[in-house]
Amino acid sequence: MKHGYSLIKAIVAAASLLFAAGQAQAQAAWPERPVTLVVPYTAGGVTDALARNIAKALSERLKQPVVVDNRPGGGANIGAALVAKAKADGYTLLMGSAATHAINASLYKKLSYDHIKDFAPISFVAQVPNVLVVHPSVPANNVKELIAHAKAHPGQLNFGSSGAGGTIHLSGELFKAMAGVQMTHVAYKGSAPAVNDLLGGQTQVMFDSSVVPHVKAGKLRALGVTSAKRSSALPDVPTIAEAGLPGYEATAWFGILAPAGAPEPVIKKLNTEISAVLRDPTFNTWMEGQGFDVAGGSPADFADHIRKETAKWARVVKDSGATAD
Repeated sequence: MKHGYSLIKAIVAAASLLFAAGQAQAQAAWPERPVTLVVPYTAGGVTDALARNIAKALSERLKQPVVVDNRPGGGANIGAALVAKAKADGYTLLMGSAATHAINASLYKKLSYDHIKDFAPISFVAQVPNVLVVHPSVPANNVKELIAHAKAHPGQLNFGSSGAGGTIHLSGELFKAMAGVQMTHVAYKGSAPAVNDLLGGQTQVMFDSSVVPHVKAGKLRALGVTSAKRSSALPDVPTIAEAGLPGYEATAWFGILAPAGAPEPVIKKLNTEISAVLRDPTFNTWMEGQGFDVAGGSPADFADHIRKETAKWARVVKDSGATAD
């Protein structure tokens, strides 16, 4: 009886070793087929452009196609949920954003995915600072003067955004809370109509990344950038923090994630290859031309960034009363 039990144990142990060896071999060979990078936004936008350039560079390094799959809708939640429920084998990835992995957790009463538990962070990729701009009619040449003017005229300044709950809107809400001022939010269906009304003087203030050409043309006055460091697109414009509101930081950001449970060797390999792409001089030149600030770092660094951003935006969403429901 003991001999039979020992034989069964030996067979089970051998089978386990074979299975483990098979798994290790499969992971070592990854990727053996095309990888899908889901973009939860429409084609042609900022996130899509970043994803396609990352995908192209990764395809060359991984020796397998990395195919961008646009799945817009639901405030980016449709695409995020698709990846959250995908097989955790490293062949389906998400180009996540501040919306999918920080803001939406507070903005929506119920999501079909958990942005922490359902994902494995791979790499923080890039940040895009918004620019605090005012219409030339506003008597403020810097952040301190804007705060003073807003305090002297509570609620009279209108600040536009591309819609309730986005980083453009919430950058303004964070500014209001930290500066202790009242400005009236005007939500538009997209950034373009919001900028048009700002140029026309119907609104007076905006936090947006697409306004750089108007600043350079002298049509809008830039008072500060929302990032922690100055933007390469407007190097002479100070950060809002250094211009009079210490501690202020609010950026749109992007990173790549896999479904939770993805093999650790695959995550490590992807992080290594993405890091190499982010260090490439040609890729860096393209990023700077688009107004992106290169990020990078380990999966743990990205996970920590997500946790901090989730807490920060939860406070802003609560204080502002913003909701998408």
